Amino acid sequence: MSRVLPRSVVIATLCAAGLMFNASAPAIAGDAQLLPPPFVTSSTVPPNGDVNPYGVAYVPQGFASYGTIAPGDLLVSNFNNAKNLQGTGTTIVKITPNGNPTVFFQGAQGLGLTTALGVLKAGFVLVGNVPTDDGTFATIKPGSLIVLNRTGSIVTQWTASNAGLDGPWDLTILDMGNRAKIFVSNVLNGTVVRLDITIDEGGVHLQHSTRIASGYPFRGDPAALVVGPTGLAYDPQRDVLYVASTVDNAIFAVYGAGSTRHDGGKGVLTYADNAHLHGPLALALGPNGHLFTANGDAINGDPNQPSEITEFTPQGRFIAQLSVDPAQGGAFGLAFSMPRHDTVQFAAVNDNVPNITAWSLPFDNDRR
Repeated sequence: MSRVLPRSVVIATLCAAGLMFNASAPAIAGDAQLLPPPFVTSSTVPPNGDVNPYGVAYVPQGFASYGTIAPGDLLVSNFNNAKNLQGTGTTIVKITPNGNPTVFFQGAQGLGLTTALGVLKAGFVLVGNVPTDDGTFATIKPGSLIVLNRTGSIVTQWTASNAGLDGPWDLTILDMGNRAKIFVSNVLNGTVVRLDITIDEGGVHLQHSTRIASGYPFRGDPAALVVGPTGLAYDPQRDVLYVASTVDNAIFAVYGAGSTRHDGGKGVLTYADNAHLHGPLALALGPNGHLFTANGDAINGDPNQPSEITEFTPQGRFIAQLSVDPAQGGAFGLAFSMPRHDTVQFAAVNDNVPNITAWSLPFDNDRR
């Protein structure tokens, strides 16, 4: 479905006539209105009633066939159960436009599936979990990173003991087919680790776990349960990992992230903007080369800028912002698909509702 929005909203949305993918688009005079690109808003609530959608991931082109998900499918992980207890959600759902989501994975009671959701082309889905017993920080546990096959069955799990994980809160992947580098942020100790893995007919194999960044502040939070390093976005051309440090209200750049064997601390501060950052959470590198972060409002909250998605350059220049909900705390997971046929998909959750909106955006690779 689509609708006409006033210019003040269109320029802040993912509209080819606005700022986010076509910076040279002409300005619009007066109160003229534009038709934004097509979008669909869908529920993320599965039959068991899980709420608070966190992770968002597109199944990439080339994903192994003969499973229950396919290239182009949109996946969402849920952090809360039907009673809205944090750290107790158990489901990953496949989004059905204008319909009810389909359950791809449903685990045991009290998993707390996080923003750490990603897909390997070889036919595996990765999801982090940070569980609680009762929805409070007092009972929070280190969790693990679960590896699922293309039908949603558990293949293996990586934990503190074998992978250096302590509250896997978000991740990003450099997928090279038969091997991959998985970057994971740990919300319970303020670190980032890189998992170097290989993939063959026998499954997914962890070769090395390397702590590459540390020193990000973390703590329990009465509203958000826990805050610490969250969103990760990796630029393979420059070998730079961008880290959204929620408590710092800032974005850092870790150089040499894909190859280093050493802990580089926080990295280099690349974007600190108290006017437009309000507790950055999920982070994505867009096909236009800009960075996009969801603001959860637990840090530096502003009731006049609720649930914002903020676009900025890797050099730290603000571009635009978009509110996904009139109340605070609605923005969390977001993701881009790979561009295909001059179109790219962008999806962002609103965990206040809860739902997810996916926009279809025209994209000209020559203009990047």
